Amino acid sequence: MNTNSIDKYKAINGVVLRIPVGTVASYGQVAALAGLPGRARLVGKALSSRINEMDIPWYRVLRSDGKIAFAESSIQYQRQVEQLKHDGVVVIKGKVNMRTYQWESVL
Repeated sequence: MNTNSIDKYKAINGVVLRIPVGTVASYGQVAALAGLPGRARLVGKALSSRINEMDIPWYRVLRSDGKIAFAESSIQYQRQVEQLKHDGVVVIKGKVNMRTYQWESVL
């Protein structure tokens, strides 16, 4: 990984660390706040390297429609649902109501 990639991942991780308990953000929202507008996939890639760690609350990041990006049968899906519920976020059929739970971040 080059220095530029490391800097981008640090920016993404910094934003994800700011997402408050009880709220979620979309991949695109995190990208924009990290100074990487239009790079939602990069956010997904950066966070995928952290899903076995709990130092970054990766589970608070969802698709823009509120859906969990992992397959329902996966361990990651189950972990994300459990963590979100632990945070007080309601998850129904793999989806979070973004109007209710989306982080009101400031760019």
